[in-house]
Amino acid sequence: MKLLAVFVCLLAGCLAGKPHPCSSPPLLSGALTVSTQNEKLWAYTQYLYDALGQRIRLKELVIYENKTLTYDALLLFREATMYEIVDSNHTCKKRPLKTNFQPLEIPKTAALLGQVVVGSSSGPGEGLLVNTWTGDLPDQGGKFMTTVTEFGCIPVSTVYHTEQFGWTVTSFFNNVIGISDPGQLNPPDFCADAEMKDSTEEPADFLSLFLKKH
Repeated sequence: MKLLAVFVCLLAGCLAGKPHPCSSPPLLSGALTVSTQNEKLWAYTQYLYDALGQRIRLKELVIYENKTLTYDALLLFREATMYEIVDSNHTCKKRPLKTNFQPLEIPKTAALLGQVVVGSSSGPGEGLLVNTWTGDLPDQGGKFMTTVTEFGCIPVSTVYHTEQFGWTVTSFFNNVIGISDPGQLNPPDFCADAEMKDSTEEPADFLSLFLKKH
C-alpha cells in the first residue's frame, strides 16, 4: 500500500510538471522591442498593460528608414478608442480602434514546442525556465511562436508571420507585475476636448502602431 501511495504521488508530480497554456498577470509593466521583416522597422517601447480594464499605454522610440521618432499611444479597447498623445505641447488626437483586446496568454489551442533553460542550468540563478508554444494566428492566416516563463507565465518573446507583414519579432524585458502609476492609463486632461477623427479614415489597430509610417 505504501508503495502504491508513493507511485501515485510521483505520478501526480509528473502530471503537475507538464506545461499547460497559461495567462500572464492581468497587470504588467515593462519594456519591449518590435522589429519587422517587410517594413525594416525597429521600435523600443515602454508599456503598461491592464487586462482588467482592457487598457494599454505604449511610449515608443521608433527607428524607421534611418529616422528616429517618438510616439505615445493610449489604447482603450472597451471604448474602441485610441489617443495619440504629445505631452510636450499638450496636444491629443482621438482615433477609432478597430481591433479587439488580445490578452497576453497562451491559447488553449496552442501546441507545446518545448521547454528549455535560457542561460545556464549549472547553478541557482544562472538560468530561466521557459516554455515555447506555437499555433495559428486567428483571422490573419499566419503562424505564431511564443515563449513565456514556466513560473508566472511572463512573456519573453513572440515571433509571428503573416502574408501582409512577413516576420515580426517582439521581445519583452524588465517586466514588473503591477502598475506603479495607474493614472497613465487614463487620457490626460488636455485630451478631454479631442474629437474623433473622420470615420472614413482607416481605423487604428494594435499592429499599425508599430508598422505605420510616422
